[in-house]
Amino acid sequence: MLINDSLLYEPKHSIIINDLNNNLFYYFDYDERNAAINMEFQHFHQFYEILILLAPEANHLIEGNSFHLKMGDMVLLPPYCLHKSIYNEGQSSKRLVINFMLPADLFGLPNGYSSLLKPFFDEVPIYRFSQEQKELLYKKLNEIFLYSKQDDYKQSELNELIIHTKFVDFLNTILRFKDQSIYSNTDENQTPTALKMYEVSSYIHSHFDEALSLDFLAARFYLSPYYLSHQFKKITNFTVSNYIQMTRIKHAQHLLITTNHKITDIAVSCGFTSFSQFNRVFKKINHMSPRDYRKNGY
Repeated sequence: MLINDSLLYEPKHSIIINDLNNNLFYYFDYDERNAAINMEFQHFHQFYEILILLAPEANHLIEGNSFHLKMGDMVLLPPYCLHKSIYNEGQSSKRLVINFMLPADLFGLPNGYSSLLKPFFDEVPIYRFSQEQKELLYKKLNEIFLYSKQDDYKQSELNELIIHTKFVDFLNTILRFKDQSIYSNTDENQTPTALKMYEVSSYIHSHFDEALSLDFLAARFYLSPYYLSHQFKKITNFTVSNYIQMTRIKHAQHLLITTNHKITDIAVSCGFTSFSQFNRVFKKINHMSPRDYRKNGY
């Protein structure tokens, strides 16, 4: 059992309560990541997520915006928010990721739970707390960790209720502290060019349903098309065109899962000029049609 800045941590330890078929779901993942397994593109999922960085630094993309993280920073992500972590080259980075789902009417207290989840919907849902505040938050997580290590934990009929109760206390503490966050998005290693490219990617995420092209974005950001094309690929590993398509398809996936809208309407709302184009790009990225994607409930 390792202690990282007062947070109990054990590599590959996990705590699982129910599964995604159950509206009350928890998955605590104590593990490491490195640059070799950085995701290619941003992803989303149907549950809430908390990332607590236990390494000196990393970066996180949220809807195309780049945020620099330091040890102890907490990233709070609502369902269907496009994001990915970017870990540095070299030694693996420790982190705790908590995935969870709460039914809207859990215990008949919908208003209370919606209040608990407010920090996930802040404009910048990244929190950096004082050492004293972190220690109080870690103490509550450590109670969950130690409870999960008890010999009779898995056999207990109370484990679901106890984990949930302790986690609600943890969420309430974040809510109490959230306006005292001292997070500042500063990264001395980010070049002005990289920052500009992330401005472009953020714009794509905010305007994916509009007519976008390399020439339009170059004019919008006062860059030459050649320069934008070259630098965007260098920073994001995607061409501008591919990035636009990936962003549109990710939003289409979300709508296919969460709505009953006609697929042709989804194609238009995500910025595609024709259904045939949408269908072709969707199949290329997902290796199945939009109809099959919806049918399989991905």
